[in-house]
Amino acid sequence: MSEAAAIEIEKAERKAAKANTILYVDGVSVTFDGFRALNSLSFYVEPGELRAIIGPNGAGKTTMMDIITGKTRPDTGDVMFRSEVDLTKLDEAEIANLGIGRKFQKPTVFESHTVFDNLLLACSGGRGVFQALFHRLGNAEKLRIEQTLETIMLTDKRDETAANLSHGQKQWLEIGMLLMQEPELLLVDEPVAGMTDSETEQTAKLLRSIATDRSVVVVEHDMEFVRDLDCKVTVLHEGSVLAEGRLDHVQKDPRVIEVYLGR
Repeated sequence: MSEAAAIEIEKAERKAAKANTILYVDGVSVTFDGFRALNSLSFYVEPGELRAIIGPNGAGKTTMMDIITGKTRPDTGDVMFRSEVDLTKLDEAEIANLGIGRKFQKPTVFESHTVFDNLLLACSGGRGVFQALFHRLGNAEKLRIEQTLETIMLTDKRDETAANLSHGQKQWLEIGMLLMQEPELLLVDEPVAGMTDSETEQTAKLLRSIATDRSVVVVEHDMEFVRDLDCKVTVLHEGSVLAEGRLDHVQKDPRVIEVYLGR
C-alpha cells in the first residue's frame, strides 16, 4: 500500500470515528511557558458513555477539561462536540449553553438556601435570584426538580439548608444543579475527594445512573472508586494517552505500572 493510500484510509477512519461521538479530541497540544501540558492528545467519547480519566499529577487532566470547556485554547488540534461543533472557536458561556456542564472538585452551592431552592435557582433560565425564588413554579419545572432530588438521593433533604449538608451531599447537590441545566456531556473533577466510604459508593452509583441518558467524563485518583464506576478508563501521561481500556486491563500495562499505578 502506498503512503498516500494509507493517509487516505487514516482520514476515512478518523471521519467515521468522529461521526459517532459526543466528544472528539484529536491531536490537541498546548504549551504554557515552554511546558507542554498536552502533547497531541487524542480520544473520543460516545453518546451515553461513562468514561474515567486517570493519571499522575501533571498528566494534563485539568488542562484537558479547560480546553473542552473553553477556558484554555489549544495551540493545535480539533475538539468537536456532537461531531460538528468546533469547541475551539467558542467561549466558556457558549460552550456551557451548548450542553456541556463542568463540576469542579470543590462544591459550589448556595449555602443559605434549601436544597430545593438550589435546584430551582439552577434552572432559573436567566432570572435573578429574587425572581427565580418567587415566581410561580410550573408543573413541568416542579416535576424536574422532584426527579432530580430523587436522582441525587436528597429527596428527604429537600427543605434542609445546603450549609447543613455533609460534604458528599453538597457534591451531589451541585451535580443535581448541573443536571437541571440538562447537559448532554457532564465533566466531573474528582467528585469523591473528602467523602466517606459510603458516600463514595453512592456517588459511583449516582454517576452510573446519570450516564444512562447522557455522557459523563470523570477525572479521578481513587482507584477503588474508578473500579466501582465499571467503565472504560483513559490513562494520561505527559499530556497524551498512555493506555485505554477496562481498569483491569490498564492496571496490567507495564507502562501504566511504571508511571502511575506503581508509584
